[in-house]
Amino acid sequence: MTDFLPTGIQLTYLIAASLFILGLKKLGSPATARQGNFVAAVGMLLAIVATMLDSHVLNYEMILIGLAIGSVIGVIGAYKVQMTEMPQMVGLLNGLGGAASGLVAIAEFWRLRQHNELVSVDANISMLLDVLIGGVTFTGSTLAFAKLQGLVTGKPIKFPFQKAFNALLLVTFIAGGAYLLIAPHNLPVFIAVTIVSLILGVMFVIPIGGGDMPVVISLLNSFSGLAAAAAGFVVMNNMLIIAGALVGASGIILTEIMCKAMNRSLISVLFDAFGSEAGAVTSGGSGDVGDKSVRSIDPEEGAMMLGYARSVVIVPGYGMAVAQAQHGVRELADQLERMGVDVKYAIHPVAGRMPGHMNVLLAEANVPYEQLHDMEDINPQFDQTDVALIIGANDVVNPAARTDESSPIYGMPILEVDRAKHTIVIKRGMSAGFAGVENELFYKDKTTMLFGSAKDMVGKLVSEVKQL
Repeated sequence: MTDFLPTGIQLTYLIAASLFILGLKKLGSPATARQGNFVAAVGMLLAIVATMLDSHVLNYEMILIGLAIGSVIGVIGAYKVQMTEMPQMVGLLNGLGGAASGLVAIAEFWRLRQHNELVSVDANISMLLDVLIGGVTFTGSTLAFAKLQGLVTGKPIKFPFQKAFNALLLVTFIAGGAYLLIAPHNLPVFIAVTIVSLILGVMFVIPIGGGDMPVVISLLNSFSGLAAAAAGFVVMNNMLIIAGALVGASGIILTEIMCKAMNRSLISVLFDAFGSEAGAVTSGGSGDVGDKSVRSIDPEEGAMMLGYARSVVIVPGYGMAVAQAQHGVRELADQLERMGVDVKYAIHPVAGRMPGHMNVLLAEANVPYEQLHDMEDINPQFDQTDVALIIGANDVVNPAARTDESSPIYGMPILEVDRAKHTIVIKRGMSAGFAGVENELFYKDKTTMLFGSAKDMVGKLVSEVKQL
């Protein structure tokens, strides 16, 4: 039995890793995302059970207490946290993942120091990397949560010599790490590098604005995976290494996809402070903006345009998330379909405040997966679309990205709603998006503005459509 157990544990790890990979593949499509989550969860359960059977695991009581506390918190969070608050939740969970990995390194350092054991160079490097990545992930993700929750300003925070200060912090960590390679049991130096890693996480996120949060959350998710992989090397657990590497790699890939969708490099996202909150172009309402003018309509006119159309494409944005209008949007779509209108949803990769934000919200409203179309799929169809209904989206539908070479968003892939025969924009006012530039779409002849809260306006559209 004792000979079979280690082999059985490793085989279970292999099965769990296979389930992780299968789960990640299924997460690539909204139609199979729930299955992917379930498959990956089963894999994690197998990995936990196998680890619990490992002879090196001695304190089952503390582990079971931790599992119970974590499970209770998870269940409460699942029921209490609104779908519109998922970006904050994801950011917080990323931070907790980084903290957990960092604590593994701290615990291992303490154990080795207490027993005055010889620390190999590779083990020391693994602990230092775990502390660095885990600390950055913890404080960075916590600050990202605070920005998204509105606890701190979403604007980029910059100060003189900021980059020099960050460089000094990094040099300090490297110097401390080098000293620990020589004197691995030095407690003050270890505490110092731990504190430096926590400060680096704060400095990493504060210059990034709220508009860039999809990229930042994706990157921090990757960091949490890398921290877990480093923790796996610290405790020599193959499953932790594999799971962390998968999360880290998938997070990096997703980050690259987000950057491409914004036509920006990761370096510009992290250091150019492009994501500042834009001020209003005008105080809102219809009328003139300089020598430009917009055409405003009421819900009755909007309902007539939608109800008598043959095809409608709905483009959700962050405004829909803030107003929690996703259920009203689903009701509007259902009503239009009963009238024979072909309804589709156009999803931009960076719409919202986290990757897949719009998909998550629409899934909560039970929007059929087959109605969701990504940018590459839907753009060729706008020429045959009667009405494009934009709900709280701004920069991702701005034609300036395609036509104005002087625009800061020029080259950014957008949803080409201006090619539709008619466009209705639901928006509170004429404020700019996070890029801080006017949206040319608002002033086009085919565009009409429906000013007001997304939830209120969608509700009025539903009522008016029912009366047609």
